[in-house]
Amino acid sequence: MNLDQHKNKVNTIINSVISKEEKLQQICDYLEAQISYYDWVGFYFKNGNKEELKLAQFTGEPTDHTIIPFGKGICGQVAVSNENFVVQDVSEQDNYISCGWKVKSEIVIPIFVNGENIGQIDIDSHTVNPFTPQDEELLEHVCSKVATIL
Repeated sequence: MNLDQHKNKVNTIINSVISKEEKLQQICDYLEAQISYYDWVGFYFKNGNKEELKLAQFTGEPTDHTIIPFGKGICGQVAVSNENFVVQDVSEQDNYISCGWKVKSEIVIPIFVNGENIGQIDIDSHTVNPFTPQDEELLEHVCSKVATIL
């Protein structure tokens, strides 16, 4: 993974003169296209004052999981824990919401604005054990940049 190249591209997208929604979509599209084991890339954000997440922009197969209650599944757990969650093999997770039989692993990184967890980036992979510390570093960078446009 060329970490600097990916970070620079994300910076370019964030700094472009397009809508917030277009920026988020371009980030999803870029990550899914450039990183072979990123098979679904999406953003979830807190749904108003409700204790749930709502799907925003994404790239990959459509999902039925457009609303996720806090605490449920990997995304819902990150909404509560405020910590990164890397699952190298989803078959080993008890509190997992399946997005399809192809999904073998998942990584979720929270997005903070003024210290508040307001959303997250969610990556599904069709590969077992694909994620490295570089993935976490890249996605933390993405989330910190996304926080600047929210």
